[in-house]
This record gives sequence, structure tokens and C-alpha cells, in this order.
Amino acid sequence: MAVSPLAGKPAPRELLIDVSKLIDQYYSLHPDPNNPVERVQFGTSGHRGSSANTSFNEDHILATTQAIVEYRTSQGIDGPLYLGMDSHALSGPAQQSALEVLAAHGVEVIMAQDNGFTPTPVISHAILTYNKGRTSGLADGIVVTPSHNPPSDGGFKYNPPNGGPADVDITNWVQDRANALLREKLNGVKRVSYDTAFKASTT
Repeated sequence: MAVSPLAGKPAPRELLIDVSKLIDQYYSLHPDPNNPVERVQFGTSGHRGSSANTSFNEDHILATTQAIVEYRTSQGIDGPLYLGMDSHALSGPAQQSALEVLAAHGVEVIMAQDNGFTPTPVISHAILTYNKGRTSGLADGIVVTPSHNPPSDGGFKYNPPNGGPADVDITNWVQDRANALLREKLNGVKRVSYDTAFKASTT
């Protein structure tokens, strides 16, 4: 395999992203649920996209988190939810949006201290460790990461109580419900302010 000429060097200016603009677009742009590119689309366990092309915005995360809450309720999953994020620019805003919905539903959420970053395997390990020997009150998790995608992308993945990536039956259900909420202009999404969510006794 050839070594990139950029290896070990600062990224050239033309490859840098405008983080402030990207975060502004996360909140200011709203997806068109009639446009397939702008719907929630789960690939390998998660939804990925960029706020710059309206494929990963606040509306997507609010709707997807609401769908995850409804799914876990339908399955009797009522233990803690481990919520982790990586260092992509959109991960912080997406984690905040998710927490607003989770706290509004009284879900017990466990996150890294001081909004720290969490490697994806840590979430899986935490779920498996908590659930070992349990048959009820099981934990699950959300990982806010687009994995290896470019810096401009965001990603949002659900891990059920088995600790691994959600299978297609789960992701299809969550995706379909999230897109229905987008079509309903988020009517049915329950949320509180981030300050309230962060200070909640369940967080």
C-alpha cells in the first residue's frame, strides 16, 4: 500500500472544514422528508451524513432518538443507556440533542465526565458488563460517531443490550419511525432544554 504524501504533515488549507459553519448548519438547515438523500438512512448500524448537505441535522437526531426511546420501551429495555461520542465536529451537538430527548423521557443516561470522548468499544463493553447475569433492567447504548467518515460527517448508532451494532430489523424499525416523525415535523418528539437535561437526576 502506498503511503500518502500528506502522512505526518499538517492538513493543507483546502482540506480543512469550517467547523463553525458546519455546526450552524446542523441547527439551521432542516431536511425535506420527501427527498431520499435527506431522510434518516441507517447503514451499518447507524445513520451518517453531513449537516452541509442536510443529511445529518438536529431534526434527524431528535427524530432518531425519539424512535430509539419508543423501540426500547416496546422491547421492555428499561436499564441505563450509555451515551458516547467521538471527536467529529458534529458529535457534540448531536449528543446534546439526543440527551434532550432521553432526559425528557426519564431515561437514565450514563456519559463520559465533562462531555469527554468515548471510544466505540467502550460503550459495547459497558453494556455487556452491566447486563452480565441480568435478565431484566437491561442496558443499551448510543454511539455518536460516523466512524471512518470524513471530518464533515456526523454519525448516530444504536447498540441494543447485546452490546453490538443493531441488526437490520432494529435499524429498519428505528429508521422508519424517525422518518415518520420527520414527515410530521417532529410532532411526537418529546424534549427538554439541554441545561435541564444535563442537570437531570437521570443523567
